[in-house]
Amino acid sequence: MKPLLVDLETAWRGGQNQALLLLKGLRDRGHQPELVAATNSALGQRAAAAGIPVHYVSRGFFRLAAALKIRQLLASSRFDLVHANEAHAVSAAWLAGTHKRAPFVIWRRVGYPIGKGRLARARYEAAARIVANSQWVADQAAASGAPRDKITVIYEGAEIPPPFSIEQRQAARARWKIALGTPLLGCVGVLLPDKGQEWLIRALAEVRKDFPEAKLLLAGDGPSRPQLKQLASELNVASSVIFAGFVTDVENVYAALDVFLLPSFFEALNNSLLAAMAYEVPSIAFNRGALGEIIEHGRNGLLVEGADTPALCAAIARILRDSVAAKKMAAAGRLRVAQNFSGQKMVDESLRLYASLARPAP
Repeated sequence: MKPLLVDLETAWRGGQNQALLLLKGLRDRGHQPELVAATNSALGQRAAAAGIPVHYVSRGFFRLAAALKIRQLLASSRFDLVHANEAHAVSAAWLAGTHKRAPFVIWRRVGYPIGKGRLARARYEAAARIVANSQWVADQAAASGAPRDKITVIYEGAEIPPPFSIEQRQAARARWKIALGTPLLGCVGVLLPDKGQEWLIRALAEVRKDFPEAKLLLAGDGPSRPQLKQLASELNVASSVIFAGFVTDVENVYAALDVFLLPSFFEALNNSLLAAMAYEVPSIAFNRGALGEIIEHGRNGLLVEGADTPALCAAIARILRDSVAAKKMAAAGRLRVAQNFSGQKMVDESLRLYASLARPAP
């Protein structure tokens, strides 16, 4: 199998993590994936380092440059299909006339409605298959006009790592000067209003009334950072909130945490939540978007109905007060990811989809 994956994002986010996981999984199974990526993109650099052939296109007007590159590649080499991994890639692949030369697969990871314009609809009508990363995304896409008979759900995957050793946990906490007995809450994600980190700071101010040593670690950066720092100061918890910025070795964040929190308001799925559960960190999320498809409330994690500070505080306290129940919940979370959201399962299901679409050689 020789798929051509197209991803023109320059930053490293969940979709790019999934693309790399898929590319490596295909390669490890003996297939020949190749990637079209923006010059200096994080995905391009990591894929090349992993030995995946990468075709770079310039960032300026990169949809047109990418369309030309895709057209050239399809003319010079036989690819079994073209997989557009994000919105810019969808436009570029469609402009290249991909659907006239090979099966065109669109990977959709957002719940926003598909545009109502003729060109927006044409891109999705040209697809051989639209892959949604959750049932919620599939429903949103269909509701906004995507052909329901073309939509397939393939959940995103997480690698299932070995459990952390006590030495790893100690080293991770030492990095941020956190003693082993200090309750540490944390979140991994871009600092944006709809990611909800504001509510974690508000909850911390309340949680510290019962757990005065509790701290909050926010791994990630973004435009909301100044406002979040200001809020922490206003609530007198500035010294207890750690703004770690973008952390490349993010596994050390999970190793340090007692509770993982995901207060996102609009989430198609979430790689950080899957990773936290795979690492056996007790996890709490807002019951929004597709997050309820991951967590079974009370069994392998806790769900909170949105921006409800008392409910969020109660969920945090429930985990901090009962370490035995928290450990059991965390173990169930790891099992949930291993059985339903593993990287291996995502690659296997992608391969089955690819095989069903691939055209026989002439």
